Amino acid sequence: MTSPRLRSTGNRARQALIDLAAGHGRVRAVLARGGAELTAAAERATAVAEARAAGVPDAYGGAYFGEGRDADGDREGRSGYARYDRVASNADIAGWLLWRNFQVATSLDVGCAVGYLVEVLRERGIDGEGCDLSQFAVDHASPGAVGHVRVANLFAGLPWGDGAFDLVTTLEILEHLPPDRVPVALAELARVCGGYLYATIPSFGPNRSGPDGHFEGKVRPERVEHYYGLGPDYRGPVPQPDLAVDTDGELIEGHLCIASFEWWTEQFADAGFTRCIDVEERLYADIEPADLAQYWNLYVFRIDGAEPAMIEPREPGRTLGELGLRHPLIGT
Repeated sequence: MTSPRLRSTGNRARQALIDLAAGHGRVRAVLARGGAELTAAAERATAVAEARAAGVPDAYGGAYFGEGRDADGDREGRSGYARYDRVASNADIAGWLLWRNFQVATSLDVGCAVGYLVEVLRERGIDGEGCDLSQFAVDHASPGAVGHVRVANLFAGLPWGDGAFDLVTTLEILEHLPPDRVPVALAELARVCGGYLYATIPSFGPNRSGPDGHFEGKVRPERVEHYYGLGPDYRGPVPQPDLAVDTDGELIEGHLCIASFEWWTEQFADAGFTRCIDVEERLYADIEPADLAQYWNLYVFRIDGAEPAMIEPREPGRTLGELGLRHPLIGT
């Protein structure tokens, strides 16, 4: 017969095992909840490390997006935004422009900042996602983009499968890359693109679809005349010592790669893209009322096998304003 003391010891042992199992269960639950956060943190760290190794400026924090600056819009000659919102960024115009000219189901905005374009596209019925190098931007995502933007960068590899998106967009992003790293970035864009790519890239020289590019604001003022003197066949990229700087002596907006329309077209071709001049002409016509053509050096590319139906415009006889866009630069 078992003594009371042994029974008591056995009960305590069993209870200890029960408590230990419960503890393990709690640990497993915590790990399960935190697993996604740990994965996301690792992705963020990798993205930033890869970007730094590639030479991408690590300067896209709060100040870049207007934090602590003059709310009236005076940038005082510094890079970044004095005020950053949907109107100031012209995200509404860009979103409506894409919705009108690309009949797609899914999109990815690479370099999405706080996700204004993602938000607009989702409002227009497109399943939009976005990614950006800036943790600040993702942490301050626009309400309609929350849950649909994440930290990532092209050099670490984007966290989506091959051909995952009908439309990939990259607005004022690629000029931030060192020229010798552009091929790697374009190869990754080609990997996730399942149809078409839309880009805006500050460019100079002859443009086959719209206004020619210029050197003002892109190279140092004292070197502008020199570069015009090189003639229309000069393709760049402009050497870094000749790139324009802001009042702090930093490269304007962190621009590292300033090149011609033809140079960029060749880079995309090497990555497997074909330029769609006719679609670009259509887009330039759509933004003409806003007088943005001289500022938006835009490109449209397709990959092999892209569905032509994806570039059928919606109601081509009407302006963006007539379709419902409301923006200070767009008249009805």
